Amino acid sequence: MTSAPISPLRQRMIEDMGLRGFGPKTQNDYIRIVADFARYLGRSPDQAEPEDLRRYQLHLADQGAGPAKMNLAVSALRFFFRVTLCQPAFGGRLARTRKEDRLPVVLSPEEVALLLHCAPSLKHKAALSVAYGCGLRVSEIVHLKVSDIDSARMLIRVEQGKGRKDRYVMLSPDLLELLRAWWRAARPQGWLFPGRDPGQPITTRQFDRACKAAAATAALDKPVSMHTLRHSFATHLLERKTDVRVIQALLGHRKLDTTARYTRVALKTLGAVKSPLSHLKPPPA
Repeated sequence: MTSAPISPLRQRMIEDMGLRGFGPKTQNDYIRIVADFARYLGRSPDQAEPEDLRRYQLHLADQGAGPAKMNLAVSALRFFFRVTLCQPAFGGRLARTRKEDRLPVVLSPEEVALLLHCAPSLKHKAALSVAYGCGLRVSEIVHLKVSDIDSARMLIRVEQGKGRKDRYVMLSPDLLELLRAWWRAARPQGWLFPGRDPGQPITTRQFDRACKAAAATAALDKPVSMHTLRHSFATHLLERKTDVRVIQALLGHRKLDTTARYTRVALKTLGAVKSPLSHLKPPPA
C-alpha cells in the first residue's frame, strides 16, 4: 500500500518550513491547519480571498477554539500566505487572540512527595521525578536516551528541546539512584523510557495519564498534569533564592519574562516581603 502523493503546494510549504528550521511538530501543526482551512473553504487554499481568512477565524471561534488554537491558526496561515504564496497582504485579515493571564498551578513539596509515592509504577515514578527534579517538559522526558544521563558530571543532557535547543540540567543523587533502579528493572537500551515498541519512546499521553492517576490516588485537590511538576520545580527553586536567570537556563526559556512569572506564585518569597505599612511611623501627638 502506497501513501497518497503530496501536492506541489504542500511540498513547497514543507520545503519553506524546512529551510527555516521548523521542528517536526510545528510543521505537522501548520500543515494540519492549512488542510483544515482548505476543507472549510471547499477549494484549494491558494484560491482564498482575504475575507475567507476572517470568516475562517469566526468559524474557529464558533467551534469553541481557545486562544492557543486560534493563535496557532494565525501563525500557520500567515506563514502559508506570506512565505509559501508570497502574498503578505493576506495577514491583515488575521487577528491574534489575547490569552488569559492565569497563574500556574503549583504543588507544595509535601504534595509532590505524595504524588511521587502514588505513581503507578517504577517507570512512571522515575519520569515524574525527572519532571519535578529537573523541570523538563513531558515532550523532553519521552525523548531522553540512556546516554543522556551523565552520572560522572551529575547532569542530564536535553537534546533539541523546545525551540530546537540543547541544554543541560542538574542530576541529583536521589534521582540518579531512582533512574538506576529503573534501568536495572527494565534494561532500556536506547530510549530511557521506551514504549511498547522498544524502538519508539513512550508517548506523552501515557505519562500524563499516569500523572493524573497518581494525583487521584494521592487525593490532591488541584488540577495536576506533568507540566504542574515543571511549574513546581521553578517555583520551589525561586523560593530557595535561586537566581531567576539560572532557573531560566534550566527551563530552557528564551525570554526572562516567561520565567519571572513564577515570582507571582512563590508564596514563601512573597510572604517574606515586608509591607510598607509596617514601616509607617505614627504622627507626633
